[in-house]
Amino acid sequence: MKIVFLDRKTLGSDINLEQFNDLGEVIYYDFTKPSDVLERVKDADVVVTNKAIVDKNTMQNTNIKLICITATGMNNIDLEYAKEKNIPVKNVAGYSTSSVAQLAISYILQFVQKINFYDNYVKSGAWENSEIFTNNDKPFYELNGRTVGIIGLGNIGKEVVKIATAFGCEVIYYSTSGKNNDSTYKSVSLEVLLEKSDIISIHCALNEQTNNLLNKNNLHTLKDGAILLNLGRGGLVNEQDITDTLNNGKDIYFATDVTTVEPIEKTSPLLTIENKERVIITPHIAWASIEARTRLMDLVYKNITETKI
Repeated sequence: MKIVFLDRKTLGSDINLEQFNDLGEVIYYDFTKPSDVLERVKDADVVVTNKAIVDKNTMQNTNIKLICITATGMNNIDLEYAKEKNIPVKNVAGYSTSSVAQLAISYILQFVQKINFYDNYVKSGAWENSEIFTNNDKPFYELNGRTVGIIGLGNIGKEVVKIATAFGCEVIYYSTSGKNNDSTYKSVSLEVLLEKSDIISIHCALNEQTNNLLNKNNLHTLKDGAILLNLGRGGLVNEQDITDTLNNGKDIYFATDVTTVEPIEKTSPLLTIENKERVIITPHIAWASIEARTRLMDLVYKNITETKI
């Protein structure tokens, strides 16, 4: 069996992949341009990809027997043609629930607790020259009693809820699909969730119904001081509209781990948000704890070994 990894670098150099050597010949490419995919997989039995595209032309001109995706999303594969050609396409789900939830809570605590401000206050030498033992220049508040609104109450949304309730937060949610119902928490409309929540965390899928779910028509309804988090997909929050909302003085905070185009484009409006204290942008890292990436590759290995090739 010949296994070809098209974008090994996305998995991190700290993750051990030696187990795959037991399955046959393994070739790793750190990154693969679209124009190089066909040449690199022409004699592969198994293709392992994260974001590299495997299209109809590639499958037509190779003898690929299995495509493994090192992620949950499958939009980089021509699934219809793969089905037509009887090529199994296997993704991995559920490996990063704790990792994503942890980043969501980290965002919240950073905005609420003003950690960077007080850390910089001490490191700048200001505290050692102060007349008093403390500093209250940046007021912060307790999460206890605050309302957290979850958009998309799937596994990740529920994990965020579990942590938020441990802080004493009240929880409401909006199901974009209408399928994830949980009587433990109050289900509300999107409009009510945006108006009532102190913290809003997005964990839904991106599709025709959710594209630009938050935009100029509803961002203005957020409460003063509200925190908006996007850990789903970049297109869920209109990037120009959230930028305009913040730059026009709306009293909200925004953190995102995803952008419409990744890596983020130099022309992205998000990079023009003026008040840097009110925005956090991370480079799609929520899924990528060491434990999550290890689980991911164990599941990919399982997907290969359980498939008859």
